[in-house]
Amino acid sequence: MKTIAIIVISLIALYFGLSILIYFFQRLMVYHPEKTLTRTPATVGIDFEDVTIRTGDGKRIHGWFLPHESPRAVVLYLHGNAGNISDRVDSIRLLHALRLSVYIIDYRGYGKSTGNPTETGTYRDAEAAWNYLTEHRKIPSDQISIYGRSLGGAVAIWLAAHYTPRALMVGSTFSNIRDIARDLFPGFPAVILSRIRYNSEKHIRQVQCPVLIMHSREDDLIPFRHGKNLYEAAHEPKSFLELRGGHGESIFVSRKEYMEGIERFLSRHVEAPAGEDHG
Repeated sequence: MKTIAIIVISLIALYFGLSILIYFFQRLMVYHPEKTLTRTPATVGIDFEDVTIRTGDGKRIHGWFLPHESPRAVVLYLHGNAGNISDRVDSIRLLHALRLSVYIIDYRGYGKSTGNPTETGTYRDAEAAWNYLTEHRKIPSDQISIYGRSLGGAVAIWLAAHYTPRALMVGSTFSNIRDIARDLFPGFPAVILSRIRYNSEKHIRQVQCPVLIMHSREDDLIPFRHGKNLYEAAHEPKSFLELRGGHGESIFVSRKEYMEGIERFLSRHVEAPAGEDHG
């Protein structure tokens, strides 16, 4: 009996110990920034401008603006939780090929941006990028679309809920960090432990522009149901594009379907005059 009691006490101590680690170190689990930039758009033959802006709380946010000679729209690109903008050169190249001018930023703590990443911080960074486009470059909001992948999709949804872009495109994004925590740490009280929330399913209900949700059934990090949940929560007009491949490579594995799907969405909702969306 004494041995059993020791085992039970040890398991309880382990459970609470792991709970404490999850609670206090979750920022390290969510954000995986890299400081060194390894590529630029020039690597793939695209001209770009280095852009550094200031956030409302004084952080310097670095990014690139890739102008297109005959743009159909401007896209603000918000990337995922790991690496930095140099890891997205091939991704933004695909959007640029669709006749889009692209503005991509690194969140605070990523690449050349200062500070440390937090949920509120990523929202502020995205907001500063939006203000740069609308106030500094004088681009009307109905000519700006927001694109986000993975964690960046959650930030993009928040931004679109608080401002009014021409359209919102989201790929491989979770409905809520707590849902991901339940998947990764079954048996732990995710609702209590998750200080980082990114409640995308809640925020997308406030979005008042056309929405494109993209997700792969083979996503090995964020289950397909998250994409479907976001789609169900979004208002019309909305579209869903099913991709193939794992979390990090689905847009390349499904490149043809991906490019054609975005092209259809752009033709239907971005190029049409504001207020004349059909569908």
